[in-house]
Amino acid sequence: MSVLEQLKKYTTVVSDTGDFEAIAVYKPQDATTNPSLILQASQKPQYAPLIDSAVEYAKKHGGSLDEQITLAFDKVCVNFGVEILKIVPGRVSTEVDALHSFDRDATVKKALRLVELYKEVGVDAEKRVLIKIASTWEGIQAARILERDHNIHCNLTLLFGFPQAVACAEAGVTLISPFVGRILDWHKKATPNPPKPFVGSDDPGVQSVSRIFNYYKRYGYKTIVMGASFRNTSEIEELAGCDFLTISPQLLGELAKDSKPLAQKLIASSAATLDIPKVTFVDDEVKFRWEMNEDAMATEKLSEGIRNFFKDAEKLRGVLKSKLEA
Repeated sequence: MSVLEQLKKYTTVVSDTGDFEAIAVYKPQDATTNPSLILQASQKPQYAPLIDSAVEYAKKHGGSLDEQITLAFDKVCVNFGVEILKIVPGRVSTEVDALHSFDRDATVKKALRLVELYKEVGVDAEKRVLIKIASTWEGIQAARILERDHNIHCNLTLLFGFPQAVACAEAGVTLISPFVGRILDWHKKATPNPPKPFVGSDDPGVQSVSRIFNYYKRYGYKTIVMGASFRNTSEIEELAGCDFLTISPQLLGELAKDSKPLAQKLIASSAATLDIPKVTFVDDEVKFRWEMNEDAMATEKLSEGIRNFFKDAEKLRGVLKSKLEA
């Protein structure tokens, strides 16, 4: 068996891409997208019809040019999600615009709009869509409202710090996406000559996800832990047994070609017996912000991730604007 086939015995494998062809090759259960991935995919000729149909939809249903651009942007994200759902048997994650990362009410409004667009084309969003939201305090509170009041399931992304993970679990979100590789990137830059290499179980991104997984299982949280943003297959192998792992087509290909034995590293039943202190951030924004402030890596990578997603979203909006004005 390949490493990928072995991994699927322990973990639900998710494809991290907007490229349908790559998703079809590796047969993941779910798929995740974001504005950066959709921007990359939208530049391929075979996906032009999804862009064009979103533009036509916006012209028909929108108002001012700015309103049409916003509607076309949302429709493009949903168009990609709909096509992905024709390939995967599970769910697709569709991201709320990074512009709303610090606005709870705008995030809720945008999530409801995305769900409405899915329902217009016959997709049961409650069963097949995760609304992807940045793990800011405001994003987590928006997810609480969506999950509790609207039965809309959420994927909290750009998660780098333990406080974010605890707050998400307490908010009852469906799934979190802690970013393994970006944590490694930060530590490599901050510590160019570490006492020992950041590899295997010494990879700080692996350690972060392992800590979150063990904490959730120790206290019985139902929130799914989905490791994301991998830099190499070693990180993936060290997290075998994590609930979900979302993996790029390139790394899926490497796992599929490798046939070495793979051991399960994360085990829920073992984690449930660990002696781990309980932490809470319920209704305590001040404590949450203080703990995040104390974690330079989490604070910096969260801000950087939001900025980069926004930049790519702006590029995609630029493409849509030019088509709308043509």
